[in-house]
Amino acid sequence: MGEIQKYKDLIRQRAADGDLEELAADLLKAAVANNGNWAGLWDGVLARLRELPPDARSRIADGLVTQYHSEQAGPNARQNALILLGIVSRDLPPHDRLTAERLSLLDGISRQHSFWWGARYENLIEAELAAGRPVAPAVVATVRRSVLHAYQNEDLPRTAKKLTEPPLNVGEAWAEEALRETGPAWQQLLTHMTTATAAKPSAKWDKQAADLLDPLGPDRVREAVIRWLALVGRPRTFELERGRYEPDVNSAYDPYNANALRGLAWLLSLLPAHPDTARALGILVETSLKKVAGLGPPNPKVANAGVNALARIDSEAALAELARLATRVTYKNTAKLLDAALEARAVALGLSREEIEELAVPAYGLTEVGRAEHRLGEHTAVLEAQGSKAVLTWSNASGKPVRSVPAAVRRDHAEELKELKAAVKDIDKMLSAQSERLDRQFLADRTWSYGTWRERYLDHPLVGTLARRLLWTVDGTTAGYADGSLRTVTDTPVTAGTEVRLWHPVDHTPAEIVAWRDWLERHEITQPFKQAHREVYLLTDAERTTGTYSNRFAAHVLRQHQFHSLAAARGWRNRLRLAVDDEAPPPSRDLPRWGLRAEYWIEGDGGEDHTDITDSGTFLRLRTDQVRFYPIDAPENWAHCAGGEYRMWLRDGAEPVDPLALTEIPALVLSEVLRDVDLFVGVASIGNDPTWQDGGPGGRFREYWTSYGFGELNQSAETRRLLLDRLIPRLAIADRCTLEGRFLHVKGDRHTYKIHLGSGNILRTPNDQYLCIVPKSNPSAPQAGYLPYEGDRMLAVILSKAMMLADDTKITDPTILSQL
Repeated sequence: MGEIQKYKDLIRQRAADGDLEELAADLLKAAVANNGNWAGLWDGVLARLRELPPDARSRIADGLVTQYHSEQAGPNARQNALILLGIVSRDLPPHDRLTAERLSLLDGISRQHSFWWGARYENLIEAELAAGRPVAPAVVATVRRSVLHAYQNEDLPRTAKKLTEPPLNVGEAWAEEALRETGPAWQQLLTHMTTATAAKPSAKWDKQAADLLDPLGPDRVREAVIRWLALVGRPRTFELERGRYEPDVNSAYDPYNANALRGLAWLLSLLPAHPDTARALGILVETSLKKVAGLGPPNPKVANAGVNALARIDSEAALAELARLATRVTYKNTAKLLDAALEARAVALGLSREEIEELAVPAYGLTEVGRAEHRLGEHTAVLEAQGSKAVLTWSNASGKPVRSVPAAVRRDHAEELKELKAAVKDIDKMLSAQSERLDRQFLADRTWSYGTWRERYLDHPLVGTLARRLLWTVDGTTAGYADGSLRTVTDTPVTAGTEVRLWHPVDHTPAEIVAWRDWLERHEITQPFKQAHREVYLLTDAERTTGTYSNRFAAHVLRQHQFHSLAAARGWRNRLRLAVDDEAPPPSRDLPRWGLRAEYWIEGDGGEDHTDITDSGTFLRLRTDQVRFYPIDAPENWAHCAGGEYRMWLRDGAEPVDPLALTEIPALVLSEVLRDVDLFVGVASIGNDPTWQDGGPGGRFREYWTSYGFGELNQSAETRRLLLDRLIPRLAIADRCTLEGRFLHVKGDRHTYKIHLGSGNILRTPNDQYLCIVPKSNPSAPQAGYLPYEGDRMLAVILSKAMMLADDTKITDPTILSQL
């Protein structure tokens, strides 16, 4: 405070004495004192400076030019001189003082994401505007982003309002594509889009948008906007400088343009309904939520705008997109919006939420279950759902298959071809979404009337491709679909019924489960997820002893971010553990059908010195503890993020609630919850990482890595072992493979190898030497013939390693060869 007053007094004294050129040097000393930040009380110094008459400020400006060119001036002094020159020159007649130098500084600013208002860079902009020169678009973008800071002075937003061109910020591919549209109508429309700063559009905003649409026409606008939205999320056209501790600004949306994206989403909802619109909005939602390392979702507000836009469109395609996104989106606020939109649609139609999700699945042009034929001129296109993918094949007039799209179709049927290709992508996405929805139906415990079930599931053109590969219980009789009809395990047709349920192995004897596995194998049916081979987790003696908690999946070390993503995908609520003095509840999953809440207790692990954390302060790893169950409305437990005892947080005089005895938990619920937790451990454990044989940082995880990587098999690995026992005799390398205990033994020409069935880690004979082979990030299942279910990544890894090691003389990878 004293130093600020000193400079205020100095300005008054220098002005009174006429020592204005010397005052320039004093102001540069003040800039050193405040580190170039004229925020807060330092603004009073500038106010005192601006009160001086024009002739006095003109002399100070000349003094700043002299100081700029002095031999003692360094880069910081020169930058401060340019900024102060802009401040004292405000409202003075245009004068060519350090113009080239100012433009050079502005060029540097154009590569910044934003700047703090206390730097007073707006004065450089004002100097350019006063000289009648346009400001470079990249500089305009930086200024606009800077205005969006929570704190600012009055001058910065006033300057920003003068920068009306271009209407969008450059630097993003979609925005630069939009800016290529010329004419005042497009410019006015884009400018209006940037005013979409609220959570939802107002009636006034909608009316203005509708008026601006008229000169351009709805079809033209829709085609343009969809073309722009297809470019959202592409790499920036030029990178911005990133500070040492700043998030990855180049992977985030430009916040000024993000408002325009929200506006464009709302704008699409004002146009006549079109399948392309729903498709584009769905992609926008997913792109805006796709997590970026160190940043998280690029822009949830844009995703929310996409959901709100879909909710405003009254069409089958929009409802289908909402239902699909509801199975995919895990970001909490956006998921809530999706739930609200589907609930509102359900209430409007007098249906339940579950029925809306079922009725929302379109056929995508399929005229029978999983298949449609389209005649385009002399050629025929066959669209088929094969497993989890849609496939488009072609044949000529004589019925002979054609390997690629015929030239005549591309030439004469471009629109139909475009729709077919779009249908392939839509079906791929919806098959994945519906598979996940069906997998969640076990805990939903749904029942259907036979007629409704056949219409919405078994005979539905798209859902039927999944439902016909699952097992169902019809009036207490288990049935699967094969050879054109529902059949029992003895292949007796089931032609009618009253009530249908999704079959779960926990309700059936081991003999019946094995019989149905044989039935699937006999009919070569590959289930979309584990059902007949689904792991069953029954209460153990140890859990009966502990009573209210399970330690079955305690004492594991998990990669936190991978666990966090998996938990969200399986419907669990979780908060990332930060290396700060904070508390958090455990990961939990609400089970409203059963009135229960499941909890999995965890804590952050950053090492003794908390060095195992990300740049943003998040623990890289977690340690696991108990699984518990509580009534769904019981108060939450909380514990410190870095570890410590969980305690129930009691608010408003609430009484503590004891955990429920595991014997009180329905067998289906216990099995499915523990299966989720087994999945978390099986996928996210550091024991699965083949490069961690040294035990990770400081070797402190060596014991855990060894015990997990080569230890006893968990339930999912036991299921994998039973399946491999049936698969191995059919493999081309069957004579080189044997199953013994926890390992698949593979005899190569160089050595014999042992592949652990849980982790996929490998030991090499004769002395169990560890062999490090890192699988590809997305390995495809090897050609091992028939597999009874999809989705077991570790099974694919084990089989691919086995096939490579069985023919180890053909290995060419130098990293692997060096270990052989």
